[in-house]
Amino acid sequence: MELEKSMRLNILFDFYRSLLTSKQDDYLELYYADDYSLGEIADEFSVSRQAVYDNLKRSTQLLENYENKLHLYAEYLKRQVAAAEIETYIKKNYQNDQQLIDLMEQLITLEED
Repeated sequence: MELEKSMRLNILFDFYRSLLTSKQDDYLELYYADDYSLGEIADEFSVSRQAVYDNLKRSTQLLENYENKLHLYAEYLKRQVAAAEIETYIKKNYQNDQQLIDLMEQLITLEED
């Protein structure tokens, strides 16, 4: 699996995991976050590799469907770009305003959490 797709799915998982069933959550966590193989997950849950594969495929499609409808990740990316532009502007034009710099850093930290 290509790194970019894996990173995207990890982020979508972070945004939408509370909307998943516990089994979907477990499988995705093990596969994408903990880097388990299909066989390892199958052994862990006493199911076939095909069952794990099918569940992962449905679950990743579900994450993509949530994103297509709710756009949380797309909006997050837009906010990140805007925050970076504001931060650059503040550091260039208001480098002596420590309170403004601190507030900007707080905003960026909130967004990352």
